[in-house]
Amino acid sequence: MKKTYHGSCYCGAVRFKCELDLAGGTSKCHCSICTKTRFWKAIVKADGFQLLQGEDALSIYRFGGGTIHHLFCSRCGVKAFGSGDIEALGGKFYAINVACLDDAMDEELAQAPVTYEDGRNDRWDQAPRRNSLPLTRREATENTKTAVKAG
Repeated sequence: MKKTYHGSCYCGAVRFKCELDLAGGTSKCHCSICTKTRFWKAIVKADGFQLLQGEDALSIYRFGGGTIHHLFCSRCGVKAFGSGDIEALGGKFYAINVACLDDAMDEELAQAPVTYEDGRNDRWDQAPRRNSLPLTRREATENTKTAVKAG
């Protein structure tokens, strides 16, 4: 069931509200920017999003095809949401950073289903292959130890 959530960046300069159903699913992409920023998102149609304040504080970053507007607060650097217009997603949408939802309960976030997307290969409708996921620090350390023992 959809619920109204309020969100903000770290410093509070950017504030928004959105209508979304966390139980309906969230996603994590493993493209270069989402991996670096650990972006965990929920998609909201344009009519379910309202920027309450901070348009003047937003900076934009685009790369690749420039389809997605990676918006972040120019004061604190937090990406509270991004936006795009992709026909396959129903047109104009917002990708909400669920970590920036100020009134989401921990239980809601823990129970929200997560779909993993292969953004590195531009296949957002597919999960990435296991060997293409970024390694955790522990996995990298274990792989290094294994490589040293083998060598």
